[in-house]
Amino acid sequence: MSRPLAVVAVGGNALIQSDQHNSIPDQYQAVMETVGHVVEMIEAGWDLVLTHGNGPQVGFILRRSELAVQEVAPVPLDYAVGDTQGAIGYMFQKALHNELQRRGIKRIVVALVTQTRVSIDDAAFQNPNKPVGAFFDHQTALERQQKLGWTVMEDAGRGWRRTVPSPQPLEIMELEVIGQLLAQGCIVIACGGGGIPVVQDENQQLRGVEAVIDKDLASALLAEKLGADLLMIPTGVEQVAINFGLPQQQWLDTLSIEQAQELLQQGQFGAGSMQPKIEAILRFVINSKQQGKNGQGLITSPQAIKAALNHQTGTWIKP
Repeated sequence: MSRPLAVVAVGGNALIQSDQHNSIPDQYQAVMETVGHVVEMIEAGWDLVLTHGNGPQVGFILRRSELAVQEVAPVPLDYAVGDTQGAIGYMFQKALHNELQRRGIKRIVVALVTQTRVSIDDAAFQNPNKPVGAFFDHQTALERQQKLGWTVMEDAGRGWRRTVPSPQPLEIMELEVIGQLLAQGCIVIACGGGGIPVVQDENQQLRGVEAVIDKDLASALLAEKLGADLLMIPTGVEQVAINFGLPQQQWLDTLSIEQAQELLQQGQFGAGSMQPKIEAILRFVINSKQQGKNGQGLITSPQAIKAALNHQTGTWIKP
């Protein structure tokens, strides 16, 4: 009997506990803590593809480029995504290997640099609204806009930032390889940061573009195409709530597709926090159902993964 397959999408912010703890050793410490909980899934018999965010880390690379522009050429955005895929993938690869060894589990861990195809005609390229990189005062942001051709926006009262397109993921270019690695029993780390955004011309030639892809949407696409049983998004809370922060706040155990869609329409989930996670899981569960499969979604905290898989906590979205 084959093992069930889960795609686990860890956020880039989960690797940074605070502004005072954002060094590489600090990030690796956070990775080790997350991996300790994820390995419990492997121990329980799951096959696993781990995806991860990279927003803060891409920001660090872009900031280093700005500071060093008089010394070395700046790093294009698609290469910054590739850089962080390698570095964060290495962190998870090493941490997973070590934790599996400690538990006496023999599995090979592979981190794969992954490209995600998008359409050059995606409307996002006409409306770059995804903030990336460092914060600036208004005057500096306008100077960068004029000098470097950036688009900029004010970000939640914290300052001005560069904005880039965030197109829809259409195809995971390394999907077949990921499937082959899983078939060989490997634990795979893929689609870091949503994947390196590429477009394809009429001759099937790939070209990187200055954009970023939503990690949860890319993870949903990957989970769908792999025929995964579960898309899990670890986050900062054990369960999703409605009326969050109000006296009538209510934690949610299980949602049907229809219930989740209705709550989204009511605006119950934060646009910049829980909403995109719910939307990504819904996309996976709906597409899985249309293919005659029974894919489910789960949102919980890393610490609660084991209990959530036993349906003792977490928020499940089921067909």
